[in-house]
Amino acid sequence: MNREHTLSLLRQMIGEDKDFRPGQWEAIEAVAIKKQRALVVQRTGWGKSLVYFLATKLLREQGSGPTVLISPLLSLMRNQIEMAGRIGIRAFTINSANKEEWAAIEEALAKDECDLMLISPERLNNEHFLKEVLPHISGRIGLFVVDEAHCISDWGHDFRPDYRRIVRIVQMLPKGVPVLGTTATANDRVVKDVQAQLGPGLTVLRGPLARESLRLQNIRLPSQSERLAWLAENLPKFKSSGIIYCMTIADTERVTGWLKQKGFSAEAYHAGDDGVMDRTALEQAFLNNEIQILVATIALGMGFDKPDVGFVIHFQRPGSVVAYYQQVGRAGRELEKSYGILLSGEEDDDIQNYFIASAFPSTQVFQDVLKALEKSDGLTVPEILSRTNISRSMAEKALKLLEVDGAVGQTFDKKLLFFRTPNNWKPDVDRINRVLDLRKSELTQMQTYVDHRGCLMKFLLEELDDPNPSSCGHCANCQQKGFSASVAPDLLIEADNYLKRTQVFIRPHKQWPVGLFPDQKRNIPLELQNTPGHSLCYYGDAGWGKLVRVGKYEEAHFSDELVIAAFHLMRGFWNPEPFPAWVTSIPSARHPNLVSDFAGRLAKLLGIPFHPVLRRTCKAPEQKTMQNSTMQARNVIGTISIDSYIPPGAVLLVDDIVDSGWTLTMAGYLLKQKGSGPVYPFTLAQAAGRNIG
Repeated sequence: MNREHTLSLLRQMIGEDKDFRPGQWEAIEAVAIKKQRALVVQRTGWGKSLVYFLATKLLREQGSGPTVLISPLLSLMRNQIEMAGRIGIRAFTINSANKEEWAAIEEALAKDECDLMLISPERLNNEHFLKEVLPHISGRIGLFVVDEAHCISDWGHDFRPDYRRIVRIVQMLPKGVPVLGTTATANDRVVKDVQAQLGPGLTVLRGPLARESLRLQNIRLPSQSERLAWLAENLPKFKSSGIIYCMTIADTERVTGWLKQKGFSAEAYHAGDDGVMDRTALEQAFLNNEIQILVATIALGMGFDKPDVGFVIHFQRPGSVVAYYQQVGRAGRELEKSYGILLSGEEDDDIQNYFIASAFPSTQVFQDVLKALEKSDGLTVPEILSRTNISRSMAEKALKLLEVDGAVGQTFDKKLLFFRTPNNWKPDVDRINRVLDLRKSELTQMQTYVDHRGCLMKFLLEELDDPNPSSCGHCANCQQKGFSASVAPDLLIEADNYLKRTQVFIRPHKQWPVGLFPDQKRNIPLELQNTPGHSLCYYGDAGWGKLVRVGKYEEAHFSDELVIAAFHLMRGFWNPEPFPAWVTSIPSARHPNLVSDFAGRLAKLLGIPFHPVLRRTCKAPEQKTMQNSTMQARNVIGTISIDSYIPPGAVLLVDDIVDSGWTLTMAGYLLKQKGSGPVYPFTLAQAAGRNIG
């Protein structure tokens, strides 16, 4: 049992010419030979997975039980598992996507034919796992591994409540069972927190975080059109594949569309529309260099490993130094030279402030969720939403935190139900406020980084508490040269025109929300649904978005420029068939003439009549204050009616801004009931707040 034997195993995994990287053998020795608890903090691409796979092999050779690996990155570990198979490691994973394999995996565990079990942290609260799987390995775990261990800490940039369950399991492990935590993104504050939670005697093995191959540069380009033009002008200079990070789903689609228009091989990658986007296929195509550029949100995050990524460009500024280091670290893992370019824009602060504001549920949200559960024998998430004015994402965050804290339990009886436990519970307001204050200070750090004139790598290393931060000598600031911030005027005009032609769809609702009409079927009859519609832009966004904001809140009048743009959309790209025979608009009690005036001018330009057939029967709270579908739809019911004659033919239904879509759905439903033809929803803008992520 020595270094030479372990080195031979490493070479079986990754190649005969390979050797340990500095610190790898020490980490393996700590857990596999000295049986210690260790936290490994090493830069991205260093090879943390090699440590736990090789340690597993050594421990199994000693007769130890299987390794349990907790990781949020199971879908990204296919390559590593294949490598582990080269030294005979039998690795299995239990997840919701492989239920048909569970019985065989449980049999392998019972027969001690499993060397390594990979599970997500969420699985630690799964009833089947706790009752059917865990008993097979409880008491004989050979090594317990926590991948991305910074997720344990409140102070980590990517804290995950499910990781709190890991701490409880670590505390129950028999004495002498080695524990290994791994992360690339932990400063001193996070390390101390993880040390406290993983128990006394935790050995911290930290390595240098500097990336020798990485050339960093920051460029301020306020408008999106400037940044799109910069990409078109500079991407041909990169000869390898790369990643462009965007902070919103809409921007990944927008940037991808522009790059494709300019002839680049690019695809969007994000967490939206999971049923449509096959992220696994995109990852593989990118790994195989079938796609040159992946335009991604943070959904392409921890654990993605493509060694020849030549550049990582940020279309907007991330919220923290740690998050930025983690993302830019995708570049240049096995290249002599790679680039990390941060393009900072005018929308950056708005996006990050949104993330901070939505990081934790408010005390009121916790109380509303608990109150709803206390009055029931168990509720699904949609049923909770039908009883509370809380967004789905915020309700799910609250339920997760309450569940981890033991205030809420869950059971499965044909559907997942949440119930209130007898445990007393109070929100830890001080902790939440401390974390939010930290997020704000991290944002300030990143704002400072953008304008930093010294070495950019050294700045990152100092903020990450690297033991020996020093100037890199090859960032744009050290070299006093880099990519130009200027863009060609013709490209800028082209990018601006592209943004004004961005396609923003309004998809019709096909079902009423849970609890809206309890005594009738939820499906909206096909003959009473709207047809797919369009928005001119995202509200406040590049292109037309600023003009919409000015028209609505500053001038109380939408400009003729917006009317002309809407006309070109109708007669150009959209051109629905049959074309609308007339136009109507959503009435507003707060701005009675704003939308109707715009709709009337658009109708005149289109050469069709405008008929204001809809009217408001009563005032209701602003739709943007309603946080979920049930409340949004309920807020509209009874507030719109049709008293007058409905002209025949298809109708263009106009509003200024669409958020939930329920106002348009309800108005279209009434129009169709009264005998109108197809209803085409059109809005000047679409609220972008729900499109961030």
